[in-house]
Amino acid sequence: MDTGLRGKVVIVTGAAAGIGRATALRFADEGARIAAWDVNDAEAGALLSEIASAGGAGTFTRVNVANATDVESAVTRVVDLWGRVDVLVNNAGIVRDAQLVKWKDGAVQALMTDELFDAVVGVNLRGVFHCARAVVPHMIRQRHGVILNASSVVGLYGNFGQTNYAATKAAVINMTRTWSRELGRYGIRVNAVAPGFVATEILRAMPQKVLDQMIGHTPLGRMGEPRDIANTYVWLASDQASYVHGTTISVDGGLVVGT
Repeated sequence: MDTGLRGKVVIVTGAAAGIGRATALRFADEGARIAAWDVNDAEAGALLSEIASAGGAGTFTRVNVANATDVESAVTRVVDLWGRVDVLVNNAGIVRDAQLVKWKDGAVQALMTDELFDAVVGVNLRGVFHCARAVVPHMIRQRHGVILNASSVVGLYGNFGQTNYAATKAAVINMTRTWSRELGRYGIRVNAVAPGFVATEILRAMPQKVLDQMIGHTPLGRMGEPRDIANTYVWLASDQASYVHGTTISVDGGLVVGT
């Protein structure tokens, strides 16, 4: 399949690990040029080596997507280096789980704090906004671009203990729909991906009992792999998906059916 991605410039946020790393490497497989962003630069050298081995070219920049100045400076560096931005994958995200109100024995035991709420909003929602706002002027000038946003199945259906996370992922879906209306006239396609349970480092660290419950709710009988999501991003960015716009694709092994 000719994806048309060879030589394209792709920004991947949260690229140091998990789905982001798999996505950077999958685009490298297609011969793309990867601007890998993350707040954690400990694995930068190893990632760039893997990108080169996969057949792509890469740079790594330490970027906090919750900080607009960080994002704007990083976009400028990408454009100065390669002259354009063809694809933005808004993958960076965090979790800070807590119940809205934890009630036990007739009293409040704990609350979701402002700090927990704001931290997740800062990265998962404001970060997506910052990155899109920074790249869109360049895409408009090109009359071409693809923006791919990481949502989640919990953004569609909610989840216990994830008021902050679920709210941001639902908001990302509606930002995707809004931007598809605003930006389609400029040749910019915008879509979202809603992963289910994916075997990232965070999930693998959970107790086996919890993992078994997750798998039990997934009709395909397994968790997803980061590459499953990366493959979807590559397809959505490719010429093969040139008429796919303003939608959210669930990549969840049928989780919605099994819930």
